[in-house]
Amino acid sequence: MSTSASQQADLDPASFRAIADLAYRESGLTLVQEKSSMIQSRLRHRLRDLGLADFAAYCSLVQSDAGQGERRNLISALTTNVSHFFRESHHFDVLRAELDRHLPKLRAGGQLRIWSAGCSNGQEALSAAMTLLDHVPDVARLDLRILATDIDPEVVQFARKATYPERLVRGISPDMLKKYFDQTTEAGHEPSYIAKPVLTDVIRVNELNLLSPWPMRKRFDIIFCRNVVIYFDQRTQEKLWPSFLNALAPDGVLLLGHSERIAEPERYGFTCTGPTTYRPCHALKSTARPEKQKQSEG
Repeated sequence: MSTSASQQADLDPASFRAIADLAYRESGLTLVQEKSSMIQSRLRHRLRDLGLADFAAYCSLVQSDAGQGERRNLISALTTNVSHFFRESHHFDVLRAELDRHLPKLRAGGQLRIWSAGCSNGQEALSAAMTLLDHVPDVARLDLRILATDIDPEVVQFARKATYPERLVRGISPDMLKKYFDQTTEAGHEPSYIAKPVLTDVIRVNELNLLSPWPMRKRFDIIFCRNVVIYFDQRTQEKLWPSFLNALAPDGVLLLGHSERIAEPERYGFTCTGPTTYRPCHALKSTARPEKQKQSEG
């Protein structure tokens, strides 16, 4: 098949439905018909790379056992990865306050665990690390770890490199940029900045689908899950809230994006303590257990 043929391939209604259903099953993404032109544009390069003539052939592949690897590429193409450093700055005020609260425990040999769920290109995890180090410079010598995860393997690789072109470091103050990044220039590319080991040594970046089983065994003191669940429908969100509650330490905090909310948070064992800031609500959680057990016994 010629390149021009793949570039002219149109996303027919049946293929749109097949792709939308698969994206929902695999990742919880909700795709609406109005986005079909965007989906068509983002996936045409996959047809070209695979030498497929049309979207019907592409759907046949991704729905087959042989298409498991391509399903990851499909989700990667459809996922929006927009982020920047120190996005929604009020959450970093919360982070500083949480560090103050946990510092005595940390200095006594305890742990502080943070999860950046849906980390995109890694700016959120690095912003958290800079915030903590700037607030308490010796915190990196304590038992601090930040886990950054994303469903998109391409952005996971980007985040692991922790190298950002000049246009992506906006939001970092000149002092912080000098303190925590080294400037580097790759041949033929714009000046870039690579995070220093003092940041990257406390961050681990892994691929993770939020709809798959979570392998983490230890609970987190702080979870960032910002501008992620906005792409999920209400049913998928309702499945995730109990999982986040179980992943939080008893006195932990969950931070959502500016346009995200937990509807009826008490229903899921949370209480809202600030703008898009949620903590476990243990009294309500414990009273809900007998009712849940009674329902399961019935």
